[in-house]
Amino acid sequence: MPDIPSLISAARAAQHRAARAALARGLRHPATRVLLASAAMAAATAYQAGHRVRDIHHHDWRFSDK
Repeated sequence: MPDIPSLISAARAAQHRAARAALARGLRHPATRVLLASAAMAAATAYQAGHRVRDIHHHDWRFSDK
């Protein structure tokens, strides 16, 4: 089984690559769609390994309604 921190790092890196592609090329570009799918797969792999979503996506409590 892969190391958990490396799964989270991979998921975050994939998310950042997809976000940069979306900003540069738009959501309809084929490369962006491939990167979004890759990010989803990386996040799903980390989730299946036992990580919660908030381990990958940190919440900034300064912008919370609480």
